[in-house]
Amino acid sequence: MDLRKLKTLIDLVAESDIAELEVTEGESKVRIVKSLPMANNQVMMMPAQAMPYSAPAAAVPVAVVEPTGYVVKSPMVGTFYRSSAPGSPSFVEVGSSVKEGDTLCIIEAMKLLNEIDSDASGVVTQILVENGQPVEFGQPLFVIG
Repeated sequence: MDLRKLKTLIDLVAESDIAELEVTEGESKVRIVKSLPMANNQVMMMPAQAMPYSAPAAAVPVAVVEPTGYVVKSPMVGTFYRSSAPGSPSFVEVGSSVKEGDTLCIIEAMKLLNEIDSDASGVVTQILVENGQPVEFGQPLFVIG
């Protein structure tokens, strides 16, 4: 598919109510998904009965816990998978020992399955993403202690 056709399809999706478009032409297959713009200052309200106390939010300190250990980050945008196929065992679990170069997960990007290998040796202390969830470039995936 040439670039002009692709640009036309992108413009069509952008200007319409279509959320997703998939086109197959010969051996080529293109899928365009419209992302919804998010407001920068969205506010989420909680009902008063869901709050465990009635103290003002400013009076409650918030602790930010940074993971201790080596953080493996996503090298690309895609979909995170813990195993090579549905029903197969996960590559690693919390508590698994890994060596540098061991496969930790797969990230699917543009119908390509990319194995993500460990950059460090140690024990997997945290898995920060759920199976099948989308991930962003640079998003933390695992913590290795």
